[in-house]
Amino acid sequence: MTQHHHSGPGGLRLRPLRLLGTTLAVAVLSACGGKAPETEAARPVIAQPVATADSAQALRFPGEIHARYEMPLSFRIGGQLIARYAHLGDTVKKGQPLARLDDADASKTQASAQAALDAAEHRLVFATQQRDRDEAQARENLISRLQLEQTRDAYAAALASRDQARQQLALSQNQSRYTTLVADRDGSITSEQAEVGQVLAAGQPVFGFAWSGERDVFFDVPEDRLSDVAVGQVATVNVLALSGKPIAARVRDISPAADPQARTYRVKASIDEPGAQLRLGMTADVALAPAANQGKSVRLPATALFHQGEKTAVWVVRAEDSKLELRPVSVLRYGERDVLVSTGLNAGERVVMQGVHTVTAGEKVQPVTPPHPEDAPL
Repeated sequence: MTQHHHSGPGGLRLRPLRLLGTTLAVAVLSACGGKAPETEAARPVIAQPVATADSAQALRFPGEIHARYEMPLSFRIGGQLIARYAHLGDTVKKGQPLARLDDADASKTQASAQAALDAAEHRLVFATQQRDRDEAQARENLISRLQLEQTRDAYAAALASRDQARQQLALSQNQSRYTTLVADRDGSITSEQAEVGQVLAAGQPVFGFAWSGERDVFFDVPEDRLSDVAVGQVATVNVLALSGKPIAARVRDISPAADPQARTYRVKASIDEPGAQLRLGMTADVALAPAANQGKSVRLPATALFHQGEKTAVWVVRAEDSKLELRPVSVLRYGERDVLVSTGLNAGERVVMQGVHTVTAGEKVQPVTPPHPEDAPL
């Protein structure tokens, strides 16, 4: 069927004009709010939930078993080492001989001191007899007062010489005994530091010695974690050679100075019940419970802090609407890569870890995990 198009004045077709009018009407209605608003897009940000110190995992450090008391053993006098009776790893008893020096000189010194004492005692006997005679004659006025005083002076000098010789003999006898190195208590030989034939100076170490009984575990703590360790803090020690059986311990000593090479601080924890199977030098894993001074503190990467003037804050992702909230916090301690926040955050809240200066309050975000494991919360 043939369709007829009506033309207006000048030959223009009227139907396209009606379509154009309809389009303009729709545009006017849209401008008046007739169109539905678009959904707000969530911006991806690196954010992770935080955990307070009391709910966080315990700090872990590699450690090594040591004796509570370790010291070098040495001779009190110098001389040539001619015998060594103990060796590395030996368990020794109190009073057991460990090594011996050449005692030829000490024997001669003792013999000389004995001879000097014999001579002094002989002179004292003569001086005593002379004093007794002169005092008897002085009572009968047969000698002068001056001669009596000289006799008494000679007696006093002989008595002092005898006492001096006696002390010298005792000293030489000690020197003779010092040529034998004896264990002063039960323990173990941990090192050998002198060889037979070597000439030693007084006090030069011969053995490393560890006392029996009490045991410690030594471990090193980096300076950024030192504030997490305190004397009296409870620790759990898992000795690898004993199938990881947990052993209770407690921190008893923290080094006041860092190791000059490693820049770490040596910490010693006393083991409550060491047991016979716990041997020196065993490796262990030390787990520290959170220190009392941490309280409800939270550890965050330093990149999570946002400084608003003099105030410190972090960006928190609200759970109900995934929008950002600027939360003021109090920093307990600044570390090299992290900070310890004491107040302002609760366990489980998501905090923006990176890019804190590129977001705004009220912005809707989508938390994502850090691309690298080292960027995760500490």
